[in-house]
Amino acid sequence: MKKSSIAILSIILISFILGFYFYRLMPDQLASHWNSRGEVDDYLPKFWGLFLLPLVSLALFLLFLFVPRIDPFKENIKIFRKYYDLVWVCLFVFLFYIFALTVIWNLGYQFNFILSFTPAMAGLWFLLGYILPRLKRNWFIGIRTPWTLSSEEVWDRTHQVGGRLFKLSGLIALIGLAFPNLASSFVLLPVLFSALYVTVYSYLAYRKIVQDKNKG
Repeated sequence: MKKSSIAILSIILISFILGFYFYRLMPDQLASHWNSRGEVDDYLPKFWGLFLLPLVSLALFLLFLFVPRIDPFKENIKIFRKYYDLVWVCLFVFLFYIFALTVIWNLGYQFNFILSFTPAMAGLWFLLGYILPRLKRNWFIGIRTPWTLSSEEVWDRTHQVGGRLFKLSGLIALIGLAFPNLASSFVLLPVLFSALYVTVYSYLAYRKIVQDKNKG
């Protein structure tokens, strides 16, 4: 078994162990969602509050295993497999971090959930920015628009631009730590802008390539 699979399974197993261990200590309704001001605005029954994320992680682990086998560009995944594994391991670490914050909060330790959440999101955006330029064309991971999937050149160009924008988004997200009431905006707005920008960029890059070929 690959080291990445062992790491992911270990994270999932620890999540379930913690869920069972703290089950008796939890209230019947667990805080499960926080608004932009860090205030609880939704609850889940105890079972789902503790085990929803571990169960989602387990389902995602199956996806992690099957994607390299079913992707039409699976040969490309072999080329960047170490980055593919890195993305998934970091995603599971991120989910475990959110799970741990939720457990700690519901044990009665009150804190600003959004501010605690912000560094993890900033790190995730920056990591994606680092990895995006290293990805090869595939159907599951990366900036998948009709134009990037139709052209290797457009894919590469778009992911170079996207990598820089996502790194910048990660750095901007950290600024939110200085503005607690606006932290969620610093986390989300730069990424939304980046996603819109690279979508438009991929279309324009594809159109230019087609025009250049027609001229030739």
